Amino acid sequence: MVDEQDGLSGGRWSVASMALAGLLVAMAPWAAWAQTNPAATTEQSSSERGVTVKVTAKTIGQPGSPWEFAVVLDTHSADLSDDLAQSATLTTDDGRTLKPTGWQGAPPGGHHREGVLAFEVPAPRPGAIELRIHRPGEPAPRSFRWQL
Repeated sequence: MVDEQDGLSGGRWSVASMALAGLLVAMAPWAAWAQTNPAATTEQSSSERGVTVKVTAKTIGQPGSPWEFAVVLDTHSADLSDDLAQSATLTTDDGRTLKPTGWQGAPPGGHHREGVLAFEVPAPRPGAIELRIHRPGEPAPRSFRWQL
């Protein structure tokens, strides 16, 4: 009788082990990408003309997901009236330029804004990308680069 229970417990253990193994296999591409591209998730910052812009890549390279960038704008002296869905572009190392598919976050105005810019995944996959944010009254865009 004990042998039958041990066999049943072993069967449950096997199912749980297989489920865990399947989950680990499914996560392997993301884990490998994160390990080979640690700079891709590092926050980048640009401070000019009294405005700090911080950008962190959130979902670059995940299959089936739009590429998302967390953006934070801070100032003590100006109104942040930027329309980031219109003023941002994503440029690939082979010259393609993409417009955002959306902005989820604080509306224009105020001294602190944050949200997420989303872009369609460029195909074929580029080797590097540059997010450019054109701010009103600034002669050059703020540039943030990632090697993929």
